Amino acid sequence: MSMESSDTRLLVIAEEHVRRFGIERLTVVGVAREAGMTHANVYRYFPSKTALADAVSAQWLRPLDALLTDAAGAPDPADDKLERMLVALAAALRDRAKVEPNLFRLFAEAFAEGRDVARRHRSRVRTLVERVVEEGIGAGTFPVKSRERALALVFDAAYRFVTPQPVETDRETSRRIWDNRALAAFGAAIRALKAGSV
Repeated sequence: MSMESSDTRLLVIAEEHVRRFGIERLTVVGVAREAGMTHANVYRYFPSKTALADAVSAQWLRPLDALLTDAAGAPDPADDKLERMLVALAAALRDRAKVEPNLFRLFAEAFAEGRDVARRHRSRVRTLVERVVEEGIGAGTFPVKSRERALALVFDAAYRFVTPQPVETDRETSRRIWDNRALAAFGAAIRALKAGSV
């Protein structure tokens, strides 16, 4: 078995263990046993339980990152694109918190601790949002006075809806109420950008 296929197999097993049993019951020994190898062999691919957990989170985030990348590259005007990106990110995190609570908590823990997997995700989101805002500034859609203040406004408006801890806290809020709050926050920020009031 190649290193790449072993990595993939171990990640599939680890993700399933988190999904079924939770973070606390994810162990290198348990993953190794199900993979038919020794725990020492697992450590050849993942040097610690945290490294294995973060690899699971990175794999879990990949479709979300791809969704945002596709949205950022669409030919729409910047205001439409920015709203679609923020709505997609917020909805995906909200849905994952409800449907895959254990995997969501795994990512939330990495986020709270500032681990690399969470920092890389935040950096990708920030880069894509900056790209769309700059595109809007260049096209005259966002005639803002300050690029930095414009970005701060967008990230402040999005914070509650795209940050794991508040998303998890609001998990039991009705979807209709939560969607309305998110759309109101994003809409207000985008209107301010279009009005050039920042």
